[in-house]
Amino acid sequence: MSAYTEWRPSVAPGRQVSCLWTRHHAPGPSYEQLVVPDGCVDLVWSDAGLQVVGADLAPRSVPVRGGAELAGLRFRPGAAGLLLGARPARELRDLQVPLAEVVGAATAERLGERLAAARGPREAAAELEAFVAALVPGWEPDRVVERAVAALGRAQGARLPELATELGLSERQLRRRVTDAVGYGPKTLHAVLRFQRALACARPGHGRGTGEGQGDGGGPDAGAGPGLAEVAALAGYADQAHLTREVRRWAGVPPRVLLGRRAAGPDGARGQASGASS
Repeated sequence: MSAYTEWRPSVAPGRQVSCLWTRHHAPGPSYEQLVVPDGCVDLVWSDAGLQVVGADLAPRSVPVRGGAELAGLRFRPGAAGLLLGARPARELRDLQVPLAEVVGAATAERLGERLAAARGPREAAAELEAFVAALVPGWEPDRVVERAVAALGRAQGARLPELATELGLSERQLRRRVTDAVGYGPKTLHAVLRFQRALACARPGHGRGTGEGQGDGGGPDAGAGPGLAEVAALAGYADQAHLTREVRRWAGVPPRVLLGRRAAGPDGARGQASGASS
């Protein structure tokens, strides 16, 4: 088992930083953790050092050491340029690299020295936030990408030709700008954000309380949250079958298996289905 906590930034700009998080793994044997795409880039501190985790394009299994403690900072989709600078996020897609490869050895070493004095993951997360906040004055957000991500994150999505026209770009320019900023293109980003919205909609307490589709939720406690048919409608899928296909695509398992793993423990960092961080 593990304990995961996340909270909103208080120093770094919420416009670019989604959250800070910590994770404590209970002592015991190592195990494999399912990690699913979320469109985000994370800065992670662990006993493996400081690492930057790029946006995932497919589910993956990550080994987790018993007793490990981690802290992280998650950038909103398209906002990782605050850390990456001119380096395109597409170059880090599906990768986990040392922070020194992104910001240089000297900068990473200075941050590592401050983290060495941290009394636990919570203080480590605060150091990560202070580090990122200090980068803000020298960085100019891509307003076009921000608008594109917001449009693609809506349940109804946005057709690429109309979105490109609205933003004053060609479709090719829009694809390139979003791919460079996020790690993958607009169509894929929309699918990932819809998948993540479905996971949020499936949480207990979400939904209209109609009981729609509760028979598909798996077990007597299904009423604690909306059923799969309602989740599909809330998240913007055509129907429950569409939801099932997309969950298999992004998680590699059926919806009831994925949601059962999430119910077994708190939500994890990097869009994880249960219990661990990258």
